[in-house]
Amino acid sequence: MFGGWHVAESEPGQDFDDAEDPRLAALDERLRQARVQEASRSGVKQDTDRGYSQGNRVISALIGSLVGSALIGWLIDRWFGTTPWGLIVMLFLGIAVAFRQIIRIGNERPE
Repeated sequence: MFGGWHVAESEPGQDFDDAEDPRLAALDERLRQARVQEASRSGVKQDTDRGYSQGNRVISALIGSLVGSALIGWLIDRWFGTTPWGLIVMLFLGIAVAFRQIIRIGNERPE
């Protein structure tokens, strides 16, 4: 007895760590099934490759914008004889476009 309180001693049926309660196992299984059913009912896809796909989009936007703008800048320099200013200006515009696309990709809502 401790200050009027009875401290629970090791009595049969009091140790919850040793045995698994079949009711808890059944509840866990029902919860798992309910989550799966709710996800399929609401149309939510558990997409594990979303981050990979988004990363590929970012890389392709960055590389595509830079290569495309460099090519256009080089062509402008060749046609108008403005070497190297067409290439430099177009590279800066390509970087701006790439960052704009990356920001848009990053702000997309998850599906």
